[in-house]
Amino acid sequence: MSAEAIKTPDSDIGVALWAANLAAAAAASAALLVLPEYVCEHWLAYAPALAATEELAWLAEQGRRALPRLRPLATKHDLVIVAGSWPVATEHDGDDGSWRNRAHIILPDGRLETQDKLCLTPSEKDPDEWLLCPGHDLRVVVWRELRFVVLICLDVELPALSAKLARADLDLDLLVVPSMTCKRSGHARVFGCAKARAIELQAAVAVVGAVGSVAPDNARPNYSGAAVYLPCEEPLGFTGILAETPAAGSADGDGPLLIAAHVPISRIRSLRAAGAEVWPGAWTADAVAIT
Repeated sequence: MSAEAIKTPDSDIGVALWAANLAAAAAASAALLVLPEYVCEHWLAYAPALAATEELAWLAEQGRRALPRLRPLATKHDLVIVAGSWPVATEHDGDDGSWRNRAHIILPDGRLETQDKLCLTPSEKDPDEWLLCPGHDLRVVVWRELRFVVLICLDVELPALSAKLARADLDLDLLVVPSMTCKRSGHARVFGCAKARAIELQAAVAVVGAVGSVAPDNARPNYSGAAVYLPCEEPLGFTGILAETPAAGSADGDGPLLIAAHVPISRIRSLRAAGAEVWPGAWTADAVAIT
């Protein structure tokens, strides 16, 4: 099967998750290619000896050098590339050690959009290792009438953010979730909550995480996989699972490649407008009293 990049509101889309091979994603007619959170961490295999507190600055510099090389690939392959995330110095106080975990969204028309992680994990707030600052804005990206947001890892676990998105009436088609989790429990949280967001927002959710470790003795393991979730509706196949790879802690070569050739955006839109089985829309609990 093949899918075309979105051109009209009635089109389906193809989404490639975990794809290191841009040509393979393009050959499968994917419109988006998504890489994991902290995709930069494997660069540490080539780093000089660094203290934990020095890693952010080194990774940020590598990301600054890599981005100009990545940007032409989106145009060449006609792909939206959500190039994972890496540390970036904040605009005004990077010199004093303030950093953001920033996702980079590269569009084929030359635009570059970014999205900072909004809610940080304890390890991202550790002054003895990686000390980052949270972002404050969530940006809606529009590409050929597709409307999507990027939620980085923990951000997708937060019902308060999902409720805020619902109340904002953004008519979102897709949530893109780059993640990095070191344990099976982390993978279960991120992927379980990603599926819940598909139900709550009546939208598709594409989630992908890093697998394996570049550190010796598996000191920094990563356990994850890739999946595309849909609202649990009969016309969409009942279960809410369009495609997924088994979660794993290691992989051969570049890791598993998941291409969902037809993400039924137009059908989801019609269900969101009218026809979903029980979805209440942007329901709030404001009228509910807890006694």
